[in-house]
Amino acid sequence: MKIDVSKFQVPEGETVHLHKWPTLVKPVYRSKKDYQALLADHAARLCEQQKLLYASNSDALLVIFQAMDAAGKDGAIAHVMLGVNPQGCRVYSYKHPSAEELAHDFLWRTTRDMPERGQIGIFNRSYYEEVLIVRVHPNLLISEAGPGPERKHVWRDRFHSIRDTEAHFTRNGTRIIKFFLHLSKDEQRKRFLARIDDPDKNWKFSLADIEERKFWDKYMEAYEECLSATSTKEAPWYVVPADDKKNARLFVSQIILDAIDGLKLAYPRATQKQKRELALIRKHLKK
Repeated sequence: MKIDVSKFQVPEGETVHLHKWPTLVKPVYRSKKDYQALLADHAARLCEQQKLLYASNSDALLVIFQAMDAAGKDGAIAHVMLGVNPQGCRVYSYKHPSAEELAHDFLWRTTRDMPERGQIGIFNRSYYEEVLIVRVHPNLLISEAGPGPERKHVWRDRFHSIRDTEAHFTRNGTRIIKFFLHLSKDEQRKRFLARIDDPDKNWKFSLADIEERKFWDKYMEAYEECLSATSTKEAPWYVVPADDKKNARLFVSQIILDAIDGLKLAYPRATQKQKRELALIRKHLKK
């Protein structure tokens, strides 16, 4: 079953108001068993597509995940990419930048990790942190190379840099898709409480998470401007309802499948020289 995910894409040039985008929609699965069957089908198809991507060696795919804490980024990556060959997929998670990274421009540390041709790269958080968390906490700019928080238009300039960089990679064969897992504040509260109640998840939670929750409205404003400024036809943002984790994973996997399908890939055809070599090899093996 193909799931319609077009309604989650942010059109280029549209001003995003997140309160108008749902965090919860009707499930596309009928039961837990149906969900598992749909996800397994998506995983199998994605595995085949990844093989084709690797064999064609002409394009790469970059998948970016951004969200508020507890929105389900880790779970989405783990479940959606379950059947993909690890040799063809790499996941990068970005924490607080190192001293070396801070000494370079804000795109440097992620640009080093862009996927090779034939590969799927996944950024669990990304360079977008530099127009999200840094915007909510502008004092972080003081430790970074380049213009500080006093510079006028610093965010507008960063949006320009991001769009230009994504356009460059797109022109050179890297397809980019970006997910904002749209979680409601109340659902985040429930998931935080569940982390406290589950000893195996206590490590995921700290007072810092509660402190960041106090900036919820500022984060929503930062996300709105970011999504509005950087969603393009070539590198679109998808605002995925994330209050239902199962639904979100199915939406994400469908969007990734559609993105690779859109590359119109095919297995390389053997040249006449290669065919002659194969015929000789067959003859040798049959002796």
